[in-house]
Amino acid sequence: MKNYFLTLIAFCIILFSAKAQAPAQANPPKNTQKIAPGRIVHTDTTVVTKHTVTIKGQLISYTATAGMMPIWDEEGRPTAGVFYTYYERDGIQDKANRPLVISFNGGPGTPSVWMELGYTGPRMLNADDEGYPVEPYGFKENQNSILDVADIVYVDPVNTGYSRTVTPETPKAGFFGVNEDIKYLAEWINTFVTRENRWASPKFLIGESYGTTRVSGLALELQDAQWMYLNGVVLVSPTDLGISRSGPVSDALRLPYFAATAWYHKKLPADLQGKELTTILPEIEDFTINEYIPALSRGGYLSDDQKKAIAAKVARYSGLSEKVVEDNNLVISYNLFWKELLRDQGFTIGRLDSRYRGIDRQTAGDGPDYNPELTTWLQEFTPAINIYLRNELDYKTDLKYNMFGNVFPWDNKNDHTGENLRQAIAENPYLHLLIQSGYYDGACDYFNAKYSLWQLDPSGRLKDRLKWEGYKSGHMLYLRKDDLAVAAENLRKFILGAIPKQGQPAKY
Repeated sequence: MKNYFLTLIAFCIILFSAKAQAPAQANPPKNTQKIAPGRIVHTDTTVVTKHTVTIKGQLISYTATAGMMPIWDEEGRPTAGVFYTYYERDGIQDKANRPLVISFNGGPGTPSVWMELGYTGPRMLNADDEGYPVEPYGFKENQNSILDVADIVYVDPVNTGYSRTVTPETPKAGFFGVNEDIKYLAEWINTFVTRENRWASPKFLIGESYGTTRVSGLALELQDAQWMYLNGVVLVSPTDLGISRSGPVSDALRLPYFAATAWYHKKLPADLQGKELTTILPEIEDFTINEYIPALSRGGYLSDDQKKAIAAKVARYSGLSEKVVEDNNLVISYNLFWKELLRDQGFTIGRLDSRYRGIDRQTAGDGPDYNPELTTWLQEFTPAINIYLRNELDYKTDLKYNMFGNVFPWDNKNDHTGENLRQAIAENPYLHLLIQSGYYDGACDYFNAKYSLWQLDPSGRLKDRLKWEGYKSGHMLYLRKDDLAVAAENLRKFILGAIPKQGQPAKY
């Protein structure tokens, strides 16, 4: 995915439980901070609350902690406070065998609200079965939460959610970049694991969107700089992870996503439209790799007959006209596709989830005016997280909860996170990888995720620990009720399956 797509992606993890108690105080005052511009941010506070949730028919009691934990400079002075929510199942005596899942979202300027209230946490936002907003806004039990099998901590990087630097003047260079982000968050995880006495626990990282860049880099950083070894990494709607793809490869890989979206909107020819999505995609993937990429590689030296034959197939699979394909030299951009597919009906389609439709000022043009899916998600997640943190987790502050915080300029140079992840898996025989993708995600599309998986392990000797899954959803694949149930169950199985049998050594 191009870097500019990464900055548009906001997704996915946050929300749940707590009551008040400041560290090292038996009866601390209520945590009601008023933080005005220029004032010192309280970097070390916690609020603890007790709750229950029914998961798969079983009543689960749990403790929720919402709070801020500091980032320190080399002299030991706090430079920022990172907000987090931490859920522990009650009654677990043996934490050494209890998995800990550390969860991040993306942007890179978004907090962990998306997956916390949408996917894995014990509460989820009010929405219909397809994930669209319903009023009154708020939250309800998440009966698909993974809290039955693992404790979870949701982390908001600096300037997302309630996380802030100590003062507005604090230099941002140490936070806002691919490698800077990984470095300070690895230090934060070390502190969290130490404070919560979770060094013996099986540990997992899960990230969504740009969060997949984060956790891929963190997997190696935690091993090499913090000496913390993981059992699993989960990538939900992954970015390109710094894995090179340009020219004909980049142009061609998006076609299977186009086909999935055209199928959803009933724009494919009858013989394809009449089949199940997962039945037709292998044909289109095979064409992409074996015909489309080689054809684009020849550029203007492709014969006229060959060009017409390729244009006909691209049109057939994308739902667009042959003329549009030919007029664009066989290469359809994402923006043009989102504008063109439903142009005759007066609609655009969403970038992050192509099931969503938008209405532009005018039908003409080569790209949509706005992202209909993103505005929809902000409409439902923003009130839900604000209500949840204040009313259920009892975390009260006058800080604004940043759904999108200013983290720019973001340093995207030297992104080798895919290779970092490969190296981490190679170094650690216990480490497993799961990738989950939505077929209708145009920001981090599913076939690019497959391509990343193939390139992640060029030797083929690690692939028994690598797995990819696809869902009939978009970027936030869990917003569809049916996909949430299946994806959460697959995640549950992955976590339990990545824990070695007692006494099984980590060796090749």
